[in-house]
Amino acid sequence: MIDHITFGVSNFAQSIAFYDKAFAPLGVTRLVNIPASADNNVEVAAYGDSRPWFWIAAADPTNGKLHIALNVESRSKVDEFYSAAMLAGAKDNGSPGIRSHYHPNYYGAFVLDPDGHNIEVVCHLPG
Repeated sequence: MIDHITFGVSNFAQSIAFYDKAFAPLGVTRLVNIPASADNNVEVAAYGDSRPWFWIAAADPTNGKLHIALNVESRSKVDEFYSAAMLAGAKDNGSPGIRSHYHPNYYGAFVLDPDGHNIEVVCHLPG
């Protein structure tokens, strides 16, 4: 089981502003701020609910295909995330809806963050 993930972003301030807003409807907040002086000259922030599990770093921007999916307990949370992310500047990569090619109850939404990473929120429960 994955405990946490860290990836580099090209514009740390822009990514912080995006994730602060996009994750808010999910109850996921920024829990950790580590200044560059404390961590190998790299500024780091971490998001989570009860503990930090989604980390971004202001160095070595991750390139190529990166897809991160977060599981939520209701379809309304998927919708709320999508709306918040779009207002925060995301690019649409798949509006909320059923993806029956995965399974009949797969309800997800996909957005591209400021670096073009595919961030998904999904609910696997029936409507």
